[in-house]
Amino acid sequence: MHVDMDAFFAAIEQLDDPSLDGKPVIVGAKPGGRGVVSTCNYEARRFGLHSAMPISQASKRCPHGVYLRPRMKRYAAVSKEVMAALSTISPVVEPVSVDEAFVDVTGLGALFGNPPAIGERTKKAVLERTGLGCSVGIGPNRLVAKIASDHDKPDGLTIVNADEVDAFLAPLPVSTLRGVGRVLGKKLAAAGVRTVADLRQWDRRKLSKRFGANTGAMLHRQARGKGSDAIGHREGRKSISKETTFDRDVSDTEKIRETLRSQSAKVGRSARRKGLHGRCIQIKIRLKGFETHTRSRTIREATNGDDEIFKTGWELFKTSGFASKPIRLIGIGISDWSSDNQLELFPREHKKIDDLLDTRDRIVERFGADVFGFKHKKK
Repeated sequence: MHVDMDAFFAAIEQLDDPSLDGKPVIVGAKPGGRGVVSTCNYEARRFGLHSAMPISQASKRCPHGVYLRPRMKRYAAVSKEVMAALSTISPVVEPVSVDEAFVDVTGLGALFGNPPAIGERTKKAVLERTGLGCSVGIGPNRLVAKIASDHDKPDGLTIVNADEVDAFLAPLPVSTLRGVGRVLGKKLAAAGVRTVADLRQWDRRKLSKRFGANTGAMLHRQARGKGSDAIGHREGRKSISKETTFDRDVSDTEKIRETLRSQSAKVGRSARRKGLHGRCIQIKIRLKGFETHTRSRTIREATNGDDEIFKTGWELFKTSGFASKPIRLIGIGISDWSSDNQLELFPREHKKIDDLLDTRDRIVERFGADVFGFKHKKK
């Protein structure tokens, strides 16, 4: 079962402020800013608004909407309540983001009834615990369950039995499948592939030849409704990153440099709190017109140190080919986590560095980031 909260951030804002009921609510940034829509409610979506739309564009389409900045601590607190409600349905709950989760409902028929009964019980549990609505999809694997939860939003409940998968997927747009974004979607459309039924006309060999081996295999598998049915608590976050959208495009490399340094400190401190060391450093650069580029480098030894993250990120930026262009957004992240056993190769060196960073983290938590000569801008 896949559970997806309906317009989560906006729904929480309406829950906390009933005067917003019936009004278009957009969470992300204020009009005139450089942000994007994080979430908008269904009243706002009637005007064509959607997630990731620039606020400037959203405010033109819906000038009478209520525009709010995100309150992430509040959303995280409600998310915990959602997951607690799901744990009353099944002991195996896998959160995949702040507003969605997979739930293993295998063998629950004897306890709660058939799949529709399980879905209704889940929706009721979430509503009673949080006051919020959700959409539920139940299917034979993760792929089908997730597509099903999005099939009848908001407040939807869609059940897809194993023998119904082919018929359920066939008429859907190929963009419904995971990994089919704007670029791949255009390539598929150019090849005459617009629905899942169209995609099934291509065998794996033909897909691989046209779109590459990995993409071809992915498309072939998903078109037939094949996916993993494994549910459970996973290793954790795949990456930790921070990014900043500037009020105006920035050409000053010193400002970019200090922004990356500040972000690196945030990323490093977050990784240390979770006990993570990563090998892959990545930066994200967005130019005018939302043209976005990434650069990454795998370093020899895993780290969670601010200086190493910043040093690698800054080198990536300088050699990116975009250092002389106006920058709309800059971000940095770390991933490819290393195990504790691998870090034990140099235990003394790591302990000295970790002790130093731990001391610095405690100082920042007590006195603020300014004590080290830089500020962390709140977003």
